[in-house]
Amino acid sequence: MDHPGPVTDITVPVSQFIDPGIGKVFITENKVNGLAFPPVPDAIVIFGLGYGIQSLSSIGWLKEKEMIYWGDIDTHGFAILSRLRQYFPQVRSLLMDQATLQAHLALCTEEMDSKRFTGELPGLTPDELPLFAALKDNTFGKNLRLEQERVGYGWLLDTL
Repeated sequence: MDHPGPVTDITVPVSQFIDPGIGKVFITENKVNGLAFPPVPDAIVIFGLGYGIQSLSSIGWLKEKEMIYWGDIDTHGFAILSRLRQYFPQVRSLLMDQATLQAHLALCTEEMDSKRFTGELPGLTPDELPLFAALKDNTFGKNLRLEQERVGYGWLLDTL
């Protein structure tokens, strides 16, 4: 029987998630972006965990991988990124920057006051902290949020 080609979507319990022999791991906050993520050589995409990201903390082989997180540009997207770095300090962010936000301002929505994260995030980098502070301080608009599903696919392709 011929091999059908690469696996494009699989669900695996954390306890059975073994190293697939890749070098790079992308993590997207939302399922839609994970399913639509373009193929990247030597990489996998983990998606749809949101704040459940700590479920990955027991997967030791992830500590040896290049890890890239793409979340919403909102207070919770940065909170999830900061939490992820508690377990995997090597994680870099993707499309969670001021240029992406400003290029997509017309597609932004508003975070409800009661749902905003306004605490401190020690896991953010010096490049990420000013944008998180600007979101908390409403610098670019009231309770601004850019859901990752609204970022143009071409913008993602150009960045990758």
